[in-house]
Amino acid sequence: MALKDILMNLPEVARPTEKKLSFNIKLKWTLIVLISFFVLANISLWGLAVNSLERFEYLAVILGTDFGSIISLGIGPIVMASIILQLLVGSKILNVNTTTHEGRRYFEGLQKILTIFFVLFEGMVYVLMGGLQAQPGFAWILILQLFIGGILIVFMDEIVSKWGFGSGVSLFIAAGVGWRLFTGAFGFLSTQNQIALSGKVLVFFDSIIKANTTAAILAAATIIATIVIFLIVVYAQSIKVEVPLSFERVRGFGIRWPLALFYTSVIPVILTAALLANVQLFGRLVENAASACTPEVCSLGAKVATKFTWLGTFSPQGLPESGLAFWLHAPNLLEAIIRGSFRLVFLWQAIFHTLFFMAFSILFAVFWVRTSGMDASSQARQILASGLQIPGFRKDERILESILSRYILPLTVMGGAAIGLLAAAADLLGALVSGTAILLSVMIIYKLYEDIAQQHAYDMHPALRKFMKV
Repeated sequence: MALKDILMNLPEVARPTEKKLSFNIKLKWTLIVLISFFVLANISLWGLAVNSLERFEYLAVILGTDFGSIISLGIGPIVMASIILQLLVGSKILNVNTTTHEGRRYFEGLQKILTIFFVLFEGMVYVLMGGLQAQPGFAWILILQLFIGGILIVFMDEIVSKWGFGSGVSLFIAAGVGWRLFTGAFGFLSTQNQIALSGKVLVFFDSIIKANTTAAILAAATIIATIVIFLIVVYAQSIKVEVPLSFERVRGFGIRWPLALFYTSVIPVILTAALLANVQLFGRLVENAASACTPEVCSLGAKVATKFTWLGTFSPQGLPESGLAFWLHAPNLLEAIIRGSFRLVFLWQAIFHTLFFMAFSILFAVFWVRTSGMDASSQARQILASGLQIPGFRKDERILESILSRYILPLTVMGGAAIGLLAAAADLLGALVSGTAILLSVMIIYKLYEDIAQQHAYDMHPALRKFMKV
């Protein structure tokens, strides 16, 4: 009982007292958190030694962070806690009824305490295993800064979820990807902050001027792949099944309840990409720790690390060369074909990468539906509570649930597989930034646009708010 009391009374961002927040309030808090995110991303860690932070660039995009800053942990702890809890709840190892208010609060408390644990744990792993090397005597100061930054991300995520549009996790990913997408297209600075044409648009024109055909084709292919991915995702977002509903109190007036193909939105891909990012991250950290083990001297930590070298070994540039990380890595097939460097092993990597994304996207989609109130039973209760029903059917929750079940589970599985396939294909084609990151950003921005448009329409029609009694 004491543990339950602690979980139910953890520090949290207060929920708004109003049932529905206005558009301006949500916009204000979303912008405040977004600006704060960029400010924190530019606060460098004090006591950090010289590191090759470029090797973490892929992880930084997926985890919504900027390595070397105070928020280097990004959304990693939040996502890891979410993955573990979903697995425990979905497999019934942990019995939590998330359909009740008390059950949801208990689940949120468990997630927060687990997130705080991962903030501390990942901060220690980064520093003590050499991921972020500290200056002599600054190791624990570095861990403290990472812990503070991680806690700030947790509460900023809560602010967006309760007071803004969407979720903080999605917002941080979209912000990081948007910045990298712009620099990937129009960047003119090298990693040493010297003038150098790095943006693909600038590289394309520069290559044409210099008659460098191969470089021009590569730059054009990257730009075209990015545009094609964008268009496919926008089109796929519009695919939906619409269930006709009518108002119980107003005869002859009804609406259509949309069930999108991507029923769980970007959540499955975020969780899958974060899982892959963590495999690569821990593989690098294990390799660093195991490399310190010699026949003469081998600490306990190094001995433990040698047991996990199957996670992979990496080149100085951070590319996986063996192990699990190698087979799950996405090769740039388009670039390999254009340069004439294609090898059969790239095809096997592409197959394993695609299967990994599809399988885990389906798994996380199903778990998310069951734990987030998006299942047929919860949706049926929400529809009936709104004064709606399916025309031609008796107003009964069980009937409505059985009808929704015909759509929700198939859409969850097909949507999870489709979004996993799109994410994998985007990675394999190559783009201005990681293909998965572009897919995530497009879907996040699309969903954010829908939320903003819906909120704006709600504010513009107070009569509808009165009618719906919200």
